[in-house]
Amino acid sequence: MSITATAFFGDKERPFTLTDELVMELETITGTGIGTLFQRLVGQSFKLADLSEVIRLGLIGGGTNPEEAARLVNSYARNRPIAEVRPLATAILACRWLGTEAALKAEEE
Repeated sequence: MSITATAFFGDKERPFTLTDELVMELETITGTGIGTLFQRLVGQSFKLADLSEVIRLGLIGGGTNPEEAARLVNSYARNRPIAEVRPLATAILACRWLGTEAALKAEEE
């Protein structure tokens, strides 16, 4: 089962993956567990910083070096309409939560 989301971000399609280590980092940064964070995003009760951190760490897990991931998030996620950024962050977490195939089905429904 794949847990990689692929989405257009910035200037091209990019892979986003949250490994166990990156999930633990995300939990530390956001101060909450992955289950609560996923519920917050799906229920639209998230903090703004949650979105950019999910995307940044997903980029790193997908193979983007940390400096480039930070640059991309600063350029294409921060100070953008939340409605543009939330779907990507939610898809990244959904792929980790459900697996890629199930997450894609959920998006279609």
